[in-house]
Amino acid sequence: MSQSVSRTVDVFVIGGGPAGLAAAIAARQRGFSVVVADGGRPPIDKACGEGLLPDGVAALEALGIQLGPSEARPFAGIRFLSRELSASAPFSGPRGLAIRRLSLHRAMVERAEQLGAELMWECPVTGISRDGLQLSGRFVRARWIVGADGANSRVRRWARLERGARPRLRYAFRRHFRVAPWSDHMEVYWGEHCQGYATAVSDSQVCVALASRNPKLRLEEGLRTLPTLAQRLAGADAASVERGALTGNHELSRVWRENVALIGDASGTVDAITGEGLGLSFRQAVALARCIESGDLQRYEVEHRRLARRPLWMARLMLTLDRRPWLQKRTLEVFQEHPHVFRRFLELHVGDLPPLNIVKDGLTLGWGLLTT
Repeated sequence: MSQSVSRTVDVFVIGGGPAGLAAAIAARQRGFSVVVADGGRPPIDKACGEGLLPDGVAALEALGIQLGPSEARPFAGIRFLSRELSASAPFSGPRGLAIRRLSLHRAMVERAEQLGAELMWECPVTGISRDGLQLSGRFVRARWIVGADGANSRVRRWARLERGARPRLRYAFRRHFRVAPWSDHMEVYWGEHCQGYATAVSDSQVCVALASRNPKLRLEEGLRTLPTLAQRLAGADAASVERGALTGNHELSRVWRENVALIGDASGTVDAITGEGLGLSFRQAVALARCIESGDLQRYEVEHRRLARRPLWMARLMLTLDRRPWLQKRTLEVFQEHPHVFRRFLELHVGDLPPLNIVKDGLTLGWGLLTT
């Protein structure tokens, strides 16, 4: 890992989390010289449901990262549950993968180093300009600057890209439990005031996350409102500390200015209810590298909006269920009674079903059932 930069670099990435490393990897795949700087030290953890949907797995593989059975555990589909209802849908193609956030970060660091990216840890950037950036008391010249420094991005503020609708935030908490997996599906437990998420990340550990609009609702208290999930975890020891994070849909008016582009949570967020955050940032990285190669960041703006459209639409739909318990109950009833409707819903969610096919495939009829 290099700790010095003595030349002008093609692409300087600020932020060494998964989004920043994805941007670095994609840029190196196209032959650019790349430096990544982060104030932390790897592996970097964050509250996360730790499940990659099939489209996210494909995006990660496009970056040259293959996760083996010792690192990741496959899951076959999605299951929705409430107190009295349960509905499951398998993926129509490849499976999803569950992986500990720390393991994913290690794999991405390895890949970036393998490709020759220079990684500077414990090295915070203190400012940017058109010609480069300031870090550790010196100026580094860079042709392109990528802001991948998270939802509270300083790069976004420095580049005057803060404009956008104010997000409706939710509060998420995550912890791992030592317990044998009871399902080969990622499970979403619906309650009146929160959702719980359970994903087996190994043969002996399950990642459990909780999301709600109540900033005071922690995991232990939230589980008491989700008795089916709480029963599954009865007697299980905690395998990690509880971590919290903010989540919500946050769209920006712009994601680039001059030679600065944003990626990942710095460029706007999709609520964690979709499970699409990581996969979306990987796809953004490939699009950004392509646009940097052509010298057209305006094109990146178009690609960024296109990539976010489906996850944002699905997040809004699912959050509508979160705010309306009666509709939530009716939705699960329809999914339970008509499994093909849930299967089509999942195909739409992971991009296997183009939105225009909704009418052709009868999903609008399914939606009509939800509202009767």
